[in-house]
Amino acid sequence: MGGRVVSNPFTPRLLLFAGLLLFSACAYSSSGASADYVVGEEHVTNFPASQAFVMLQDVLRGDGILYNVKPGRQIVTEWQEADVSVGVFSGLIGASPRYRYEFQVLPLAGRQSKIIANVRAEDISQSEIERLKPSVKLHLFKQFDQYAAQYPPAPATPSSGGVNFSLLPGENLRELAKRVTGNADNWHQIAKDNKLSSPTDLAGVQSVWVRNSLLPKGSQQSPESQ
Repeated sequence: MGGRVVSNPFTPRLLLFAGLLLFSACAYSSSGASADYVVGEEHVTNFPASQAFVMLQDVLRGDGILYNVKPGRQIVTEWQEADVSVGVFSGLIGASPRYRYEFQVLPLAGRQSKIIANVRAEDISQSEIERLKPSVKLHLFKQFDQYAAQYPPAPATPSSGGVNFSLLPGENLRELAKRVTGNADNWHQIAKDNKLSSPTDLAGVQSVWVRNSLLPKGSQQSPESQ
């Protein structure tokens, strides 16, 4: 006598529910949310990297943001829960939206530096990440520039023993050396005194210090040239 197959009325419902969960997980991933997603921004400032790094920390402390300092002029903030909506299915698969900021200050040519600001997010959609950017949520770069305006960059050259000359539009160190010392090859010493690496390494530089020993008699200790 053949056995009788008894169908379980709950089986189709369980299979349907499992399928919905799987579909939800796939849809959640394809919609732009990610377990680990980074969005970066950059900001150039007319301060050396060491000084900009300290100023950046002052700005973060002023906002009450907790952070850790890492080697290589890096700053990593503590993880924060993100105030974003999480769908029913996203909650069921264990989504836990959170984010943190990662900063690094890199030296550039001349006396400039660059702040790299990343927001690292977990289980947050791309559209939501955009409003978490440091420039949007913290107004970081605007705050930094306002703070920097109160503390002009410290002079990188001696205050005596030479003359500060303003650079003419488009002028490089070789041309400046020829103009103020009479010898274009003096750019090597001028670059060394001003902590510059090449004749065109002039980003953020408006005036250049020239030691008296390079200047013709009569032009030493003269007012700043134009």
